[in-house]
Amino acid sequence: MSGFNLLHLITKSQPVALRSCSLPTGARRSKKTWPVSISQEEMRKRLTPMQYHVTQERGTESAFTGEFTHHKDEGTYTCVVCAAPLFSSDAKFDSGSGWPSFFDLMKEQSIALSDDFSCGIHRVETTCSQCGAHLGHLFDDGPRPTGKRYCINSASLAFQPKDVASSSSTAEGGAASGSASNEKTEL
Repeated sequence: MSGFNLLHLITKSQPVALRSCSLPTGARRSKKTWPVSISQEEMRKRLTPMQYHVTQERGTESAFTGEFTHHKDEGTYTCVVCAAPLFSSDAKFDSGSGWPSFFDLMKEQSIALSDDFSCGIHRVETTCSQCGAHLGHLFDDGPRPTGKRYCINSASLAFQPKDVASSSSTAEGGAASGSASNEKTEL
């Protein structure tokens, strides 16, 4: 007899449905909470299954498997859901954790912080302040000057190279040929 069944017999309590520790009950965010609202259907179309799992179901990709773990290019890391700028490549560092790590934000308001008690421990969850997408967690063991380590899932990030990040998104259509030739010469 398992410990669970024995406990059930002793306490005569109702059996408890077990849930994944990555998505506590009530974790789904309402559309009214965030400035940018994108339907679940639209997100399922635009995002890969891993991106959807991480950003909408508070999942985590396996360590050392993410696209941006060892990424060294200069530019801006943005939210994969709403494209809000989050981190500069200048703030990225190798923490050895297996996930992209940053010691500072582009803007203090770009990320919302909340307590996360999933998996039986206390952590500080980071979410995009514009769309509510789960990004990762914040720890106080980062390098100077901030002492912070934003441990972020690659699946929640998109990357804009420095040349593209400095130009406006509307210029991609018309002036893309000039920046594209510069990108090729840099490689």
